[in-house]
Amino acid sequence: MTSSAVGSAPGVAAATGPADWPTYHGNRGRTGYSSTMPAFTNHLSVAHTNTLDGAVYASPIVVGGKIIAVTENDTVYAISLSGTVLWSRHLGTPAAQSQLPCGNIFPLGITGTPVYYNGLVYAVAEFSGSPPRHTLIALRIGDGTVAWQRSVDAAGVERAAMQERGALTVEGGRIWVPFGGLAGDCGGYKGRLVAVPANNSGAALVYTVPTTREAGMWTPPGPSIDAHGWVYASVGNGAAGPGDAYDHSDSVLKFNTTAQLNSYFAPSRWATDNVNDADLGSQGPALVGSSWVFIDGKSGTAYVLKQSALGGINGQVSQATVCRSFGGTAVVGSTVYVPCTDGVRAVVISSTGTMSIRWHATSTINGSPVAGGGRVWSIDAPGGVLYALNPNTGLATAHITVGVTTRFATPALYGSRIIVPTKTGITIVVES
Repeated sequence: MTSSAVGSAPGVAAATGPADWPTYHGNRGRTGYSSTMPAFTNHLSVAHTNTLDGAVYASPIVVGGKIIAVTENDTVYAISLSGTVLWSRHLGTPAAQSQLPCGNIFPLGITGTPVYYNGLVYAVAEFSGSPPRHTLIALRIGDGTVAWQRSVDAAGVERAAMQERGALTVEGGRIWVPFGGLAGDCGGYKGRLVAVPANNSGAALVYTVPTTREAGMWTPPGPSIDAHGWVYASVGNGAAGPGDAYDHSDSVLKFNTTAQLNSYFAPSRWATDNVNDADLGSQGPALVGSSWVFIDGKSGTAYVLKQSALGGINGQVSQATVCRSFGGTAVVGSTVYVPCTDGVRAVVISSTGTMSIRWHATSTINGSPVAGGGRVWSIDAPGGVLYALNPNTGLATAHITVGVTTRFATPALYGSRIIVPTKTGITIVVES
């Protein structure tokens, strides 16, 4: 398979100068690791706080020193490293609470993290309507003008119940858009991947989870892509239960560049997990080296899978009780930093695919982590505090107030800067 790169391959960054952070957790492997971040000196300060026109649920991305932030008011901003707004583009009216069958984000605008590719920023906006509609929009990074836009809604679901929350990515010359449902699991939604040509030429590819309802691809990291261009997505609880045929819910699915299913994994208890809302869909697949996939979720049981073939039902290489996990991991070498509801954990994957827990951070430090400068960075969302953790011990070496963030907020790293999305905009933190 061929791979069309955006940012660095997993675990690799530019040799000199700050590496771009053009997608969720910096690269298509979602490693969340910056090898170009200077060594941290244990002193933090807020360089600038930008109040924008809505809450920022998505991770910021950074390209060539330009920060891109998107809001739930359907506005895209380009901001300099010093906090100056270079341009902003309001795309339309977001969906109002009265137009949605359930949910917990109001208004509902741009929620999924955008991706940068070949001069364009791609984002999916949800617009007001009866029912609301989902539109992929390509903006020129230089001035924010719209290059093109097209619908990413497709038949076979209840459109108002669909939510685009996962991060976008790029592979095979296509922009990949994941869909799940709204908080509350209401209505006739289904998990779905839509892959649109990055040049807007030709038809979109669509994969819909073969379930009667639910099985959302909603986790904020969106799909992960390995060095060979295979696409991995985690899937939430579906409608099938004990006694029903497997419907590809509570799973990790692997696709080729034409959105064809290649292999899958589901726990032996997938049907019971569905009934108990204890599925794998809450965490993105973590790619560890060229061999392993680490996945955890709502049940607290983590699994290691083979990248080459995910193993089918009960086909894991190993499993262990780790934690209840929601959000995106960071991966450095063979260590996975896992966002746990009771505090980040460092999990080491051995050469044979077994797991061991190195440390467990304080319970309030549970945000989706990133790593760089010899530290692991994680957020206490309700407290609005960013923490720097020692990667060997999990102990906090520094912290700073950044403002209240959303539950799944995760920073972007660029040079010595840590850019944090908040409920009112972004906060730029620097090492000082």
